[in-house]
Amino acid sequence: MVFSSITFLFYFLPIVLAIYYIVPNKIKNLVLLIASFIFYAYGEPIYVFLMAFSIASTYILGILIDKYQHTPYKKVFLILSLILSLGLLIYFKYADFIIQNINLWLSQKIDLIHVILPIGISFYTFQMISYLVDVYKGEVKVQKNILKLATYVSLFPQLIAGPIVRYQTIEKELEKREYTIQNFALGVRRFIIGLGKKVLIANVLGELTSIFLASDEKSVLFYWLYAISAMLQIYFDFSGYSDMAIGLGKMFGFTFLENFNYPYVAQSITDFWRRWHISLSTWFRDYVYIPLGGNRVSRLKWIRNILIVWFLTGLWHGAAWNFIIWGLYFGILLIIEKLFLLKYLQKLPKIIGMLYTNFIVMISFIIFNGEGITQIVENIGGLIGIGNVPIFSQESIYYVKSYAITLIIACIGATPILKNTILQEKAKKLQNIAEPIFLFIILLLCTSYIIDGSFNPFLYFRF
Repeated sequence: MVFSSITFLFYFLPIVLAIYYIVPNKIKNLVLLIASFIFYAYGEPIYVFLMAFSIASTYILGILIDKYQHTPYKKVFLILSLILSLGLLIYFKYADFIIQNINLWLSQKIDLIHVILPIGISFYTFQMISYLVDVYKGEVKVQKNILKLATYVSLFPQLIAGPIVRYQTIEKELEKREYTIQNFALGVRRFIIGLGKKVLIANVLGELTSIFLASDEKSVLFYWLYAISAMLQIYFDFSGYSDMAIGLGKMFGFTFLENFNYPYVAQSITDFWRRWHISLSTWFRDYVYIPLGGNRVSRLKWIRNILIVWFLTGLWHGAAWNFIIWGLYFGILLIIEKLFLLKYLQKLPKIIGMLYTNFIVMISFIIFNGEGITQIVENIGGLIGIGNVPIFSQESIYYVKSYAITLIIACIGATPILKNTILQEKAKKLQNIAEPIFLFIILLLCTSYIIDGSFNPFLYFRF
């Protein structure tokens, strides 16, 4: 089940909200847990049992780590939990990728397993690992109520595509939550904005990128149109989902941390990764980079630490070499910036830094979306006319005109221009009147688009 579906918007969510607010506080977590399992089972019934097993093992191992907190056994139980959690992730997500590479590099003929990837396994696995590590370090209290732990892991607003919610972020809210009309209204507002970003912008740009990939009439203009559309599509797709997750969290009394902060206004790659997929980058910082020694080691070890983190970041996104290349691409650029480039970038006009960052990011998403090295090289080379492609064609001009409005809206929406304007004192009164009408129109347009049955995938479901 996806948020941008009629089933979710007009059946599942209203029913769950109605039941949730009718029942007493003491069973609200149970309602959320049942709803979350139904939500997950709607798409993958069999893998509900896998998630239930993961939750049960996390609960037991968390209890054991806490029980033996002051003995050497706590490390044994932590290692066991990591082997179990990462073992399941590796099997379901990377088994065939590993076999393919063994066959390729060692000339073997091992049959592929063809295992189906459970939706959201990367997200809920990382949440369970962060919980157990924090219990091990004594940063959070062990949760002895399995219902509350299961609610944390399976919470449907962020279950299948994040953001990665740390246990310590909602630890208190699992025990007691405050419900106000204001917070609920903020949640609805945030959800509708996220839905609009996903359905009205990301989906439309997704159609354009699909048209490009299917076209036999490429041109330099068309390559640039594809590259810009692809980077805007993935931003509005994923940030739109994060907005919806944060909005749903507020409706149910939870406060999730922000996952995006206008990354396309960043003036360096270092700044970009402080703004993009914040929950993932901070997870790798706290649970991989710092334990490896961070930057408090020799320069060679520091470079090693960054490359390990970004190799794993790329691999986390998918079982394919283009994702690994994508991760290492950013890792190398971050090393270069931190060694010398960043101090020069900071002296340049802001617009230069933004152009540099967005060009680098645009190339990265060509790598990210590539179906093999040949296609990646072709799509990057096409930006400068390699391959004897024309500068423009009638087809490319047609699509520029057809999607110009969406692209302009996307470019503006990817910056804080509108937000800063709306927050001006003079605009507040107008905002109070116009915003409900504006949100209703967005919801109406999204509903019409969804009913039409158009292109409607979530890119991050594959992670």
